[in-house]
Amino acid sequence: MPVAASVAAITIYPIKSTAGLGVDSAVVEARGLAGDRRYMVVDAEGEFLTARRHPRLLLVRTTPTVSGLRLSAPDQPDLKVAGGTGEVMEVGVWRSRVAARRVSDAADAWLSRALDKDCRLVAMSADGVRSVDPEYGAPGDEVSFADAYPVLMIGQASLDGLNARLEAPLAMARFRPNLVIAGCEPHAEDDWRRVRVGEVAFELVKLCDRCVLTTVDPEVAQKHPAQEPLRTLATYRKVGGKVMFGKNAIPRTPGEIHVGDPVVVLDPA
Repeated sequence: MPVAASVAAITIYPIKSTAGLGVDSAVVEARGLAGDRRYMVVDAEGEFLTARRHPRLLLVRTTPTVSGLRLSAPDQPDLKVAGGTGEVMEVGVWRSRVAARRVSDAADAWLSRALDKDCRLVAMSADGVRSVDPEYGAPGDEVSFADAYPVLMIGQASLDGLNARLEAPLAMARFRPNLVIAGCEPHAEDDWRRVRVGEVAFELVKLCDRCVLTTVDPEVAQKHPAQEPLRTLATYRKVGGKVMFGKNAIPRTPGEIHVGDPVVVLDPA
């Protein structure tokens, strides 16, 4: 019988590596959830900046507006920015090169002050296609400015199992999922191949290997002194020398999903 669960939370990250924004519903597009990682901060050479090296990015919060975003950060006035309408530039994110548009000089200056580094805010162009790794995706699969895949799913029970092993529990925000799934066993998502969330189908293609960013408290942008949770996860979640937690997914049908939607496993491993 198919395993049934439900969506406990939906989160988008409007600007890559910045704070997440919980939403009640989201439109699912080929590149992932609408509004998720469609903006990115780059350096003067166009290479992406990540909270792994610039943890203060996690303190930047975003609120969607009719025409773009409102940016907030400690000790800075809020700033409204429009979508990318400036010059086209090629930007780098991991091994990908993709076309993006500058947002504004005001956004660049605001973020440069927030991060204490000369940087630019760019928006993904509609025609700036970035392909998913062909080893795991199908021809034509694409992704936004997310690390590698359109959507990340994690079961709530997976975090509960980790927290039972830690001295102090951690929030799911450490792992930056798009969808948190309730009602399944710990790490059940490891074995899912295809699921239907509401009326939207997803193919789960690869376990998510975790990095040092999980050790940074997103509320204060400071690393855990004992390298948790990676240290504990390494004792029971190591696969091929990497720590795995959650599973990457690719949308296979468009549609809209909502918190509370049923999650039906169509093809368990």
